[in-house]
Amino acid sequence: MNECYGKKFILNGILQPCETFDNSLIYEGDSVYEVLRMFKGNPIFFADHMERLATSLKLQKKELLADVPTLGRAIISLTRSDKKRETNLKIVFNYNNGATNYLVYFIEPIYPSEIQYQKGVKGILFFAERKDPESKVINHRLRSSIYHKLILESAYEAILVNENNLITEGSRSNIFFIRGETLITAPDNVILNGITRKHILEICLENKIRVEFTCVNADKIKEYDAVFMTGTSPIVLPFYCVGENFFNVKLPLIDGLRKLYLRKAEESIRLFRS
Repeated sequence: MNECYGKKFILNGILQPCETFDNSLIYEGDSVYEVLRMFKGNPIFFADHMERLATSLKLQKKELLADVPTLGRAIISLTRSDKKRETNLKIVFNYNNGATNYLVYFIEPIYPSEIQYQKGVKGILFFAERKDPESKVINHRLRSSIYHKLILESAYEAILVNENNLITEGSRSNIFFIRGETLITAPDNVILNGITRKHILEICLENKIRVEFTCVNADKIKEYDAVFMTGTSPIVLPFYCVGENFFNVKLPLIDGLRKLYLRKAEESIRLFRS
């Protein structure tokens, strides 16, 4: 299956037809990547994603294949060639046996429906942890294992549990628990600190919402009132259940955080345009 979604993609700065897209440039060798959400033809939180891409490259000891202005121009060029208004965009730096390539392309988005925002989604616990949690690196084997488990369980997201039985993050999201008026999320050093999570934490600081940075024991999740994920595609999405444990999806705090985040996203688009 071709991962490129749309009519065009960019390979090393050159616009190419999607029919020539080669998946091996993504899945062979080592790939460091970012996924950005596009809204009204513009990337949301572009500067934050570029900062995290630089951090991942530094941690993986990989060279920068294109600088920020070059990537910004690539996004504008791709958007003009393929008039997609709301989708996801992926930037990949690939390193394979001495060969290096960078790609910019649209990927098919999977956004929650309005019903899923209202009623929540199903989650499962998955016993695994990322080798380099602070770097956004493609892990083909782990991704495949989680994907098959989600299909078998008819679930939306897998919540990762480490060898100490502690919840760290989701397979493609960050995880927050709510107890009373307090949010609980894992410490920064054991997770990939998502861009959405970063801005949710800023919103909490601005609105004096208490946050505790600690890992929740997987055996004690039933003690919490609610649990939700944050991420590029889901934004702020509640779970109605995780395994056999059911949660409240109607807490005003969850919907309030999503609305405040969307306001910040609009402001980030204005900054990119400027």
